[in-house]
Amino acid sequence: MDLYEKIKELASQKNVSIRQVEEKLGFANGTIRQWGRKNPGVNKVKDVAKYFNVSVDYLLGLDEDESTTQTVDLAELANKPKDFDWDSVLSVGGKPIPEEDKEIIRRLFAHKLSD
Repeated sequence: MDLYEKIKELASQKNVSIRQVEEKLGFANGTIRQWGRKNPGVNKVKDVAKYFNVSVDYLLGLDEDESTTQTVDLAELANKPKDFDWDSVLSVGGKPIPEEDKEIIRRLFAHKLSD
């Protein structure tokens, strides 16, 4: 499976389109689709790996283990700046968490920290 196919599969698992991934990462329309026939820059591959929470080696087919699962400390997350990219560490059913829900999590855990 080439790089584009692997990204397409990961996007499908996360219920997002390739275009949505490109928009989220600030890539031009069609950037990822081109990767089926031309090699991307290292930084773009790293950005995609981070977005899907997989290793660059997994994307490039050098490692079959896609997991780079890290424990998420919600109390720490609640204290991140408002512009923190929550979608890189949390999702609900593979979809981004709505802004209202992020605010509820912030308030809940900020309250727990003050107890």
